[in-house]
Amino acid sequence: MTQTISINDSGRLQLTPLEIPSRLLLGPGPSNAHPTVLQAMNTSPVGHLDPTFLALMDEIQSLLRYVWQTENSLTIAVSGTGTAAMEATIANAVEPGDVVLIGVAGYFGNRLVDMAGRYGADVRTITKPWGQVFNLDELQTALKTHRPAILALVHAETSTGARQPLEGVADLCREFGTLLLVDTVTSLGGVPLFLDAWGVDLAYSCSQKGLGCPPGASPFTMSARAVEKLQQRQTKVANWYLDMLLLGKYWGAERTYHHTAPINLYYALREALRLLAEEGLANSWQRHQKNVEYLWEGLENLGLSMHVEQEYRLPTLTTVRIPAGVDGKAIARQLLNEHNIEIGGGLGELAGKVWRVGLMGFNSRKESVDQLLAALRQVLPK
Repeated sequence: MTQTISINDSGRLQLTPLEIPSRLLLGPGPSNAHPTVLQAMNTSPVGHLDPTFLALMDEIQSLLRYVWQTENSLTIAVSGTGTAAMEATIANAVEPGDVVLIGVAGYFGNRLVDMAGRYGADVRTITKPWGQVFNLDELQTALKTHRPAILALVHAETSTGARQPLEGVADLCREFGTLLLVDTVTSLGGVPLFLDAWGVDLAYSCSQKGLGCPPGASPFTMSARAVEKLQQRQTKVANWYLDMLLLGKYWGAERTYHHTAPINLYYALREALRLLAEEGLANSWQRHQKNVEYLWEGLENLGLSMHVEQEYRLPTLTTVRIPAGVDGKAIARQLLNEHNIEIGGGLGELAGKVWRVGLMGFNSRKESVDQLLAALRQVLPK
């Protein structure tokens, strides 16, 4: 006799159709996507092995090589946010016992430390105060001391707004047979990057910042040297979903099924990359720099100061010091609730000390700056 089980309706909500307020997203990410990118997401999906979709994957790979300025064969978009691409880099490059040297000058340097440790690395660190960067002498000394398999640096530290110079770092790494791993989450598309010319072996990014796309399809690349290390592993990659020996067969000539890709997010990424290529890399970099300098000038006219030395400030993200006696969280809430503008607060050592203002991708426009400055004039204490 079949037992009748009554349905529990406690989670059955009676909702109206979805309505989301229109915000200007000027925090550390996500940023607003270009209307064309959003329109692409509304396109009907095809199968993840459909010839049309496979051709689109090839286009994404080629365009990612362009925006990163690399010829790396293994250049793909990971099905996940930038953190998934970050973990993919660590999971594939690190074997248990590998000495991994990580430059920590912010929140995301610490995240690399945590991830590398979870994959069995012998983690060593060099540190700087949050908002500062490492010079070549400091890196050379650390490489001589630790002789790591991998040196990991954050090119664009999202928690501080600082840009780590990379020129000359790979030359030091080559002396010790070290691979250079770089976080480009807040720099790709908005900050000059030359992976091949600078000798970067491993890099990852995200879709929702300088590329101007919703989150969920995240760039990843490995040089031939890094792929060789991957192929010579003595142990399997500990993360099946992010194993590039498997994913490479889906993105490569074999087209072997691995997982069901987020079809519509890849539509969006393809369009975002197409728009960036249409604008041209140099033009995008110049646009980001011009607009952030306009922002800095406007903030200084309001009596505000920046946390990072101008030489090392990111054009994509600015840390603004919260004036003494001002409740930074309250100001951010006012901007959101009264003006529909999102800015970010500080993380870690900078919590309560700075606001983080992003001008990335589609949002890097004079109109965005003007809107923010006008709102700040209204909410800041007189």
